[in-house]
Amino acid sequence: MNTIQTFYNENKDKLFGYLLRKSGNYNLAADIMQESFTRYLERYNDLEPTPSLLFTISRNLLYDHGRKKRNETPYEEDRHGIESNQENTYHVREESKRVLRAIQQLDDEEKDILSLAVSSDLSYREIAEMTENSEANIKVKIHRTRLKLKKILNRENL
Repeated sequence: MNTIQTFYNENKDKLFGYLLRKSGNYNLAADIMQESFTRYLERYNDLEPTPSLLFTISRNLLYDHGRKKRNETPYEEDRHGIESNQENTYHVREESKRVLRAIQQLDDEEKDILSLAVSSDLSYREIAEMTENSEANIKVKIHRTRLKLKKILNRENL
């Protein structure tokens, strides 16, 4: 049980960040994160915990949700924790919203691969295995996606 608790504590924030970046929806990300851990425990409790399997489960759940419901609600900034410095909180929220809007302009594969690279702490090799690409291809796609995201963000600043 202690191993599972450690696994949960080490991966919950990474998984939530991945799901939030991928979906742009706070509530959906929280629900899928919870469902991912539940399914992981139900089906793979006997195996050594691996983040790549957990992220694969969450990725598939997110795709399943997308197939069932095409209209997703936008990110709700009021769900984040409240900090004592309200001005700083405002700037962080606005920047987060700006980045999430920019990420939503990427195509699905770009969002997926970039979110995995940023949020999961998975190696390029593990991401390549999950997405059925070569490791070299993943490196190139991540680099190009970061450049595209930077261009989108710069265009918003004009």
